[in-house]
Amino acid sequence: MPYRISKQVVDRGVAALLLCLLSLIFALAFLVLAADKWFVREDRGSWLYRERRISQGRQFDLLKFRVLKEEALARLRSAEGDYARLYERDEANLTAAGRLLKRMYLDELPQLVNILRGDMSLVGPRPEVPRYVELFHRDYEEILTVRPGITDLASLKYRDESGILAAAKDPEREYVARVLPEKIDLAKQYIREASFLFDLRLIFQTLLKVVVYG
Repeated sequence: MPYRISKQVVDRGVAALLLCLLSLIFALAFLVLAADKWFVREDRGSWLYRERRISQGRQFDLLKFRVLKEEALARLRSAEGDYARLYERDEANLTAAGRLLKRMYLDELPQLVNILRGDMSLVGPRPEVPRYVELFHRDYEEILTVRPGITDLASLKYRDESGILAAAKDPEREYVARVLPEKIDLAKQYIREASFLFDLRLIFQTLLKVVVYG
């Protein structure tokens, strides 16, 4: 419990510091999105994309820079499954700004605001959509005792989750029958092993994969 309390303080402090240090990158991202909207005129939608997720028993909007075209978003909202990553895998669904932001791994940066709001942590089980939490509600009774994070063990193992699902004949069945149960096991493992040093290791491994391996 003391670690969880101090972790929330550290999370918010680091998120605030990163937002200050990365303010120029945020400004550049907004300029790229604005150029796409006003000059390229490829898309006129919102700059931010909100995904409904669950954090410690309550729903919240996970924030991202929007990379999908409006028509792709409309198809995504009308689909049964939550296949945002599958849609983002096809560059035809991305705006010009979206392709650039995805290539530079900048679309996830707004989640630092989620940390400041208390929705998320730097490290913790990735937040899931409500319908999958309800489907595995007994498992999530334990997982939702901690704040979800930007990265965790499952994020490292399933870095190419969209590729795995794209290769499956039935992505929904593949996710529910195989991928999500493994992610749940990894989330429970994280809860058992959570510590300051363990979190630092996961952050380092995440940065290594993003910077070195892309």
